[in-house]
Amino acid sequence: MSKVSIHVPSENHSGTFPVDPSFLKGKRNPTQSEIEILQHNDNRCSDPQWKTVFVSEAFDPYLIHDTEFYGTVVIGALRKATLKYHDLELETGIVNSYIDSCVFGDDVCIRNVSYLQNYTIGSRVMIFNVQEMSCTLHSKFGNGILKEGEPEENRIWIGVGNENGGRDILPFESMIPADAYIWSRYRDDKELMKKFIDITENGHSRKNNTCGIVGDDVVIKNTSLIKDVKIGPCAYIKGAFKLKNITICSSEEESSQIGEGVEMVNGIMGYGSKAFYQSVAVRFVIGRNCQLKYGARLLNSVLGDNSTVSCCELLNNLIFPFHEQHHNTSFLIASTVKGQSNIAAGATIGSNHNSRSPDGEIYAGRGFWPGLCSDFKHNSKFASFTLISKGSYQYELNITYPFSLVSRSSEEEGITIMPAYWFMYNMFAMARNNSKFKNRDIRVVKVQNIETDPLAPDTMQEVLCALDRIIHLTENWLMSNDLNYTQATGNMYQKAKDFLHQNPDADLTFVDPLCMKKFGAKIVKPVQGYKEYRKITKYFAVKTLSEYCKQKNITSFSASLFSEILSLELYTEWANIGGQIIPVKKLEHLFALIKNGSIKNWDEVHAFYNECENEYLTYKVRYALYLLETLYSRPVKEFTKEIYADILKDVTIVSDYMYTSSISSRQKDYTDFFRSTTYRNMEEMTAVVGKIEDNSFLKKLKVDTESFNAGLAVLFNELVN
Repeated sequence: MSKVSIHVPSENHSGTFPVDPSFLKGKRNPTQSEIEILQHNDNRCSDPQWKTVFVSEAFDPYLIHDTEFYGTVVIGALRKATLKYHDLELETGIVNSYIDSCVFGDDVCIRNVSYLQNYTIGSRVMIFNVQEMSCTLHSKFGNGILKEGEPEENRIWIGVGNENGGRDILPFESMIPADAYIWSRYRDDKELMKKFIDITENGHSRKNNTCGIVGDDVVIKNTSLIKDVKIGPCAYIKGAFKLKNITICSSEEESSQIGEGVEMVNGIMGYGSKAFYQSVAVRFVIGRNCQLKYGARLLNSVLGDNSTVSCCELLNNLIFPFHEQHHNTSFLIASTVKGQSNIAAGATIGSNHNSRSPDGEIYAGRGFWPGLCSDFKHNSKFASFTLISKGSYQYELNITYPFSLVSRSSEEEGITIMPAYWFMYNMFAMARNNSKFKNRDIRVVKVQNIETDPLAPDTMQEVLCALDRIIHLTENWLMSNDLNYTQATGNMYQKAKDFLHQNPDADLTFVDPLCMKKFGAKIVKPVQGYKEYRKITKYFAVKTLSEYCKQKNITSFSASLFSEILSLELYTEWANIGGQIIPVKKLEHLFALIKNGSIKNWDEVHAFYNECENEYLTYKVRYALYLLETLYSRPVKEFTKEIYADILKDVTIVSDYMYTSSISSRQKDYTDFFRSTTYRNMEEMTAVVGKIEDNSFLKKLKVDTESFNAGLAVLFNELVN
């Protein structure tokens, strides 16, 4: 333990912390009469002449009481007025405080601040009942940079995705999950990793002259410790326990809040986010419009925009936007979760270390939804929109079927997977998800583009892989169980496809040894899943073609328009980076630009993401034709009237089913006997849950369905007539 040092100031000592000379413009020292008033009000200054204190012309010395000034202090206009925020109402002035080397804006209220050192404070700021608020000269405000003379071990890293530090990233103020993802996943590219450090440090001063910052209209009250913190305008801090080495991004449009008992150390809090009720965040980046509350612990993690976590622990995670985790004893450990996820009560995602080094990982596509009290081992991987029923999963999983239901088998060890479960039994959720997430996105500034539609290129490429897997499993089953195929020659893959098409109602069960360690998995209703996967692929393709027509302000496709689309570059591999879907080739191009120095900072990286988003529909529409060509095993130019009719039939079925299943799903809430048992009568039930005909989502879905189907009727007219 180091000793307390003692420094005896010289006669002309001007303070430990320098103040930017620009703040002195238009300022003056107090007059003799003002000094006398200040001293009469029990104020003290380390300089007997008060030469280290500077004030504005609009300065009322009667508003300062019982305060000690040390070092250079600059006070803006100080006029008798009242500041009010919610129930807190205080007069302007500086009262009962210790001030060291600070700059104040106009009309501030500083009251009962035991120690305030090295801060630049904006106008109309209220700081009330704070024990310590200070800033060191080497502060980085949570950014993973180094100042002059600092050793590398002082750098703050965030160990996302892996407890062993193999995916460490550096936090920075403008970080979004896309940045964290590309940094954490492409670890084999050593040159790229070094460049990420360089562009993170680019634009940050290395000089040890940092001053804390509090923006205009900030309110801070009843807080124990604020050290090395940058606070944006309009932030509200009440009852916090410890805030240290962090940036609180805030603005008038997206104000952030920190509440009672909160502890936040070494990280970045995004615009419009909130932390309440004894929550803890250490080594973190929190995105925009997030909530951390009710004792939640966010440690060594990045949390994407529009996420809410409470009563839980998240350790060493990279989480994409729209993540929900609300309940006690739910744990998320060493995982990459691609958002639109919901972690149920009692779930343990990434249990223990499998008796080995703590370098195991969970990797889950978007829409990850584990059931109550479920637990999973490292290393496990889940396709997008995997629903997992309650249970203890004792072995590592590799779920490659998107939109599936995973459950424990009747046998003690094994699991059962139903591919395309969402499409067969829960289409209402598919229809509602896109609308639900869009409504929850209340970010004013949408820095990151987030794909909320469950049907997008990232999920469609998973569907293609699942179709291929089902065909291979069918091939194996036919060779083992059907004498007609046992001795067959030729292309068995095509024969398996033909079997699936000719036997759409076949009740088969396959075994996929790649889905679970040791025991594999039973694949139930694979033929039906194959059929649904094909239907939904057609739906995505046609929906994308319709969007493209709408953008072009046309109603139907022509041969020339098909030719135009076919001339576009085809991207068949897609990456979900932080919620945005980007072709892998474009991502590789980004990496090349970073490594050759063409992109020099993260703002330019974000500009590249935006360029990709601007071309997203163009990328998608070419991929849509590719999907149709893959499904029908021929170029689109060879499509017949029968093929187009088949496409429209299946797409119409999906479109209608989305609406009808949504209606029937909601109707159950009104017609199910047990649903009504908790109400005295139907009138009470109506008062509580409303009428089905008043449901805004269903109303909109009906209009959208009718409009979409009307467009389908003419979409391919020019090609088939």
